[in-house]
Amino acid sequence: MIRLCALALLVWTSMASAAPLPARQTIAITDVMIVDVEQGRVVGPRTVLVDEGRIASIEVPRNAVIPETARRVDGRGRFLMPGLVDMHVHLFNLSSHRPPNDWSFPMYIANGVLAVRDMRADAASIVLVDRWRAALAQGELVAPRVLVAGIAVHGKSPEDATRQVDAAADAGAAFIKVFSDVPASHWRAILAEAQTRALPVVGHVPAGVPLLVAAQAGQRSDEHLMQAYEACSSIETTLLAERQGLDGDALTMRSEEQEARSLAAFDKDTCRSVSRNLAATGQVQVPTLVLADEDAFAKSASPEHDPRWRFLRADERTRWQRFLAGYTAKDAALARQRWPIAHGIVSIMHQAGVTIMAGTDAPMPGVYPGFALQEELKLLVESGLTPLDALRSATLEPARFLGITDIAGSVAVGKRADLVLLDADPTKDIDNARRIRAVVLDGRLLLRPQLDALLDEAASAQMARPDARDKH
Repeated sequence: MIRLCALALLVWTSMASAAPLPARQTIAITDVMIVDVEQGRVVGPRTVLVDEGRIASIEVPRNAVIPETARRVDGRGRFLMPGLVDMHVHLFNLSSHRPPNDWSFPMYIANGVLAVRDMRADAASIVLVDRWRAALAQGELVAPRVLVAGIAVHGKSPEDATRQVDAAADAGAAFIKVFSDVPASHWRAILAEAQTRALPVVGHVPAGVPLLVAAQAGQRSDEHLMQAYEACSSIETTLLAERQGLDGDALTMRSEEQEARSLAAFDKDTCRSVSRNLAATGQVQVPTLVLADEDAFAKSASPEHDPRWRFLRADERTRWQRFLAGYTAKDAALARQRWPIAHGIVSIMHQAGVTIMAGTDAPMPGVYPGFALQEELKLLVESGLTPLDALRSATLEPARFLGITDIAGSVAVGKRADLVLLDADPTKDIDNARRIRAVVLDGRLLLRPQLDALLDEAASAQMARPDARDKH
């Protein structure tokens, strides 16, 4: 009860200090080109009418009926796409017991990331997520839409893991997350009970379970290419045999010790075979390539020179600095070895028809919320996806995965008005997805100057805060 009361106070403080959204109004985006992620084309020009938070009509300009009271936005020479979704973020600091990462909200919105999947909540956090959602709907909070939030389950035994799944379901979790250190026996119990409670299981494929076994058993997603490096090597069987009988920290430490060997044994033919089988299971991959590229951040001795540094809360800056202080030459060498293999695996999986979704693991050190999703799209293109494929990975594919294509994922009549207006065509050059003229968030218009002001206000707020103690 004390913890819930503390969170309620935290919610109130967050809401009271947040800049409100503009009022909802009828918006007419005229003569705009539409990025049709469903049909894989750009169509237009069209006039898109937004009313009451939904797309009310899409018409060729000569047929459009625009109410006199509508706010007109000139779309000539511009491109309208669905709001981007980051499918792997962390809004809560459950291990360090620091306040939630609501400081990141302006960074998401300013970069066109209008929705997120939170990957690790608890019962109290889900209460807070519901409050954020309500505040967004009421126009009291500028924040990405938290599409789903899940609870991680480990368990001291298979029976305890089963009980934890039930507790997570009762708390309102949208999914069960598993980590690498979950023993195979616990993982099987989690899958069985989650199926009974109609909850998907997502997250890290455990370090003692082969990737294909996890996919065939029904784990819906794999994050960070966990176990994909092993599966795409010529020595997967050997590596997993060396992990037998281990669990918890001992299991993850053994897998970390093996990583260089696994990467050195990368085999394209093996990876192609695995990827074809993986595609048949329907399991999706969230590779978080920006996380695999953390070495680019770690090479910087002075992250405070990055203009985005000012947006981080004081305790988050401390956490990132500690990461840099502990980064070794061995870590750097492993990152350089990992980087081309990550690209290769994503390329091969995409060619085989494996669904790829964009996620970032923000705010891991070096992974700036919002900005990182734009970087992830570029890295996916560098890994063989077309710009349109990359856009789908952050729009249509998340909607399909979550079963919400009736209200999200594309620019279509009846869907939520979560939209991004660009100055150039992102299907020609994925960098154009950064050229944001405006966003429409839940039917409310924010023009570029307002987005910039959000970031400036966020930076000012962080500078004004006393340093928070980092308990990590």
